[in-house]
Amino acid sequence: MNMYAKPLALVGALATAMVLAGATLPAFAAKTNLTVGMVLEPPNLDPTGGAAAAIDEVVYANVFEGLTRFGSDGAILPALAWSWDISEDGLVYTFNLAPGVKFHDGTDMTADDVVFSFERAVAEDSTNAQKALFADIATVEAVNDTTVRITLSKPNGNFLFNMAWGDAVIVAPESAADNATNPIGTGPFVFVNWAQGDNVALARNPDYWGEPAKLENVVFKFISDPTAAFSAMMAEDVDAFPNFPAPETLPQLDADPRFNVIVGTTEGETILTMNNRREPLNNIKVRQAIAHAINRQAIIDGAMFGFGEPIGTHFNPTNIDYVDLTAQSNYDPEKSKALLAEAGITDLTLSLKLPPPTYARRGGEIIAAQLRAVGINTEITNVEWSDWVNSVFLNDRDFDLTIVSHTEPFDIGIYGRDDYYFGYDNAEFKQIMADLNNATDPAERSKLLGDAQRRIADDYVVAFLFQLAKTGVANSKLVGLWENSPTQANDLTGVYWQE
Repeated sequence: MNMYAKPLALVGALATAMVLAGATLPAFAAKTNLTVGMVLEPPNLDPTGGAAAAIDEVVYANVFEGLTRFGSDGAILPALAWSWDISEDGLVYTFNLAPGVKFHDGTDMTADDVVFSFERAVAEDSTNAQKALFADIATVEAVNDTTVRITLSKPNGNFLFNMAWGDAVIVAPESAADNATNPIGTGPFVFVNWAQGDNVALARNPDYWGEPAKLENVVFKFISDPTAAFSAMMAEDVDAFPNFPAPETLPQLDADPRFNVIVGTTEGETILTMNNRREPLNNIKVRQAIAHAINRQAIIDGAMFGFGEPIGTHFNPTNIDYVDLTAQSNYDPEKSKALLAEAGITDLTLSLKLPPPTYARRGGEIIAAQLRAVGINTEITNVEWSDWVNSVFLNDRDFDLTIVSHTEPFDIGIYGRDDYYFGYDNAEFKQIMADLNNATDPAERSKLLGDAQRRIADDYVVAFLFQLAKTGVANSKLVGLWENSPTQANDLTGVYWQE
């Protein structure tokens, strides 16, 4: 869906005159270098060792590859596994690996590396942020160099989907320990340099096993400030900004023939997270009061300039199994005040920690005003991304409220994780997700997905805000960028410049 599609400009008069005069038009070679703007700098470059979406935005499909991968439309495609066979009972997956694949350091990628990668992912000391993806794996065996047999402990209808996540990419024992700063994968681009605080540089892999990339050099430039991002695009210091942080400037950019504005969807459920461990947020009436104090559309209009769709649960509205529960937590400040009174809450002040993205910083100011209107004060702290990951998401859990967009695909299962940063622990929800993993019948899966959505909405675990839109802008001569984001990636494998 390109909401800003415009006709191509015709540049013909001069060319025609030159041809009629017998002149030869100069041949211009297409560019092969690309600078991509990103809001957030990744904390490291190992997708199997960190939870930040910015990691995959740099390395997914570019540097690292898994057995399967996501296509631009969300389809599950072959990657390092060219094909696979599934046993009738759904327990045994036999993957046929592409032959002749090498890691960037020249070592061969074989079935032994698949075994190593998955055993490493589930190890007790694993830092993989998505260990649940591998929970149903009973054994991984290397049948021969190009054949891997994975046996599950129970059928899992999501298994091929799970293997497409960035957390499931294949790494080598020789280089895995250093992937955070020197990533060695099998992809069409090799890592060149990381100038921390500024950019990551990649180059085309001359020995890539598959179809080579058309771009020779790529730089991911980190620009978190919306004004600076706009200036960089206008000056053409950046060729593309797939997730542009200044949506208010998109009409101006769209009017400029140098650029194409590309608006699509993401998997990003944007939420006001409440720390369910802390008083008084461990009281459902307080969480419900906060949810009813929030005017979602005002946040979408004020922070995102109309880009985004309201949500009432943690599920993408474009999914066929989405249940619209927005009315359950509708904007009702009088109800909010009544709920606080029932809970005996007065003079409440909560911390609100905001990471750098526009939706968080701008949206946080709007939410603070809406909460103030019902009697809840907030102490806003703007934190850098690495600090947010450590103090809020991973380690200290030192927050009352925060705003973040969860951009992983089909990730409602995070509400069933022990010790997740929400602090939510519900046995009924965990059972629903366990039943879902075991279910293969489409009708049964749809019912369970509806049950899961209703359970977290009924418990007001967080305040659901909106589905993040993909608001991108790129040079009009650039071809192949993803319109939608079925996963958190800037896949450059098919990107090129028109001559």
